[in-house]
Amino acid sequence: MVSSQNNVLEVYGNRLRVRVCGLCRQEDRLLLVHHQGLGAAGTFWSPPGGGVQFGEKAYDALIREFSEETGLIIDVGELLFVHEFIADPLHAIELFFQVNIVCGVLQKGYDPEMPAESQQITDVQFLSFDAIKRLPEDSVHVVVRNCQSIDDLFRLRGYLCY
Repeated sequence: MVSSQNNVLEVYGNRLRVRVCGLCRQEDRLLLVHHQGLGAAGTFWSPPGGGVQFGEKAYDALIREFSEETGLIIDVGELLFVHEFIADPLHAIELFFQVNIVCGVLQKGYDPEMPAESQQITDVQFLSFDAIKRLPEDSVHVVVRNCQSIDDLFRLRGYLCY
């Protein structure tokens, strides 16, 4: 786990990163990706997404990231909110979009920025909000854990910095 955290710091640390995240729901369940070796607990659940590459439009980045992490092809909907994450040495501006599945089969994907031996994605699942709330607090993305329901999450707007 320490080498995974070191890889994350080496790849993403001490620089500002622009990330895109997709909120995808099926009824009362939210699609989350499980990452091993991230977060204070060494395990971390977050909406699918990742970094925007230079010259890449945010919508295109989200479509690419979703495909890489989940195997799903999506349609990107409206920009819901922006979250600024700062936890030295990490700093990210996260753009959260509503997304809808177009096609594909949900499957555990990969992170192309990480070496094969340091892949961190261990699972992808649609989880009910009750199941999400039963997870350890520090193992869930702060935006998700600060909401009381899936409807609360989809009502968020503006700039957030937790």
